[in-house]
Amino acid sequence: MSKGMTETTIRITDQPSPDECAAVLDTLRQFTRDAVPVLDNRDFAALVTADTGKILGGLIASSRWGGFHIEMLALPEALRGRGLGARLFTAAEQEARRRACHHMWLDTHAFQGRRFYERHGFEVFGQIDGPSPYYPRYFMRKTLA
Repeated sequence: MSKGMTETTIRITDQPSPDECAAVLDTLRQFTRDAVPVLDNRDFAALVTADTGKILGGLIASSRWGGFHIEMLALPEALRGRGLGARLFTAAEQEARRRACHHMWLDTHAFQGRRFYERHGFEVFGQIDGPSPYYPRYFMRKTLA
């Protein structure tokens, strides 16, 4: 073992704690800070809430180096078809443009919302095939002018 190195082990878990996830992310961010001149990683959320303040759904995203990644979009069945998804996308796109992003991207599975995303200007740029009903998995983007 090199001088200054400590003994290491690998611990496997299917329930990592938020602190464990944050520790790995800190390591990645440190590597990134050392490798690129500007660490540009900002989170975004557009949340749908009830009158009680309870979060019912929403859109979670992050921007990084000119790209805006939609990580999650979820609405309960009772709230679908009311234009909330479109409003969430509008808010996300406005924020992406405000952050000077060049594109937005997301991924979705065959049983999820590909058609919905296409109606909002996204196109498939990649796909992973596999067993249904989970696959194909689509990677989609929208170019921002």
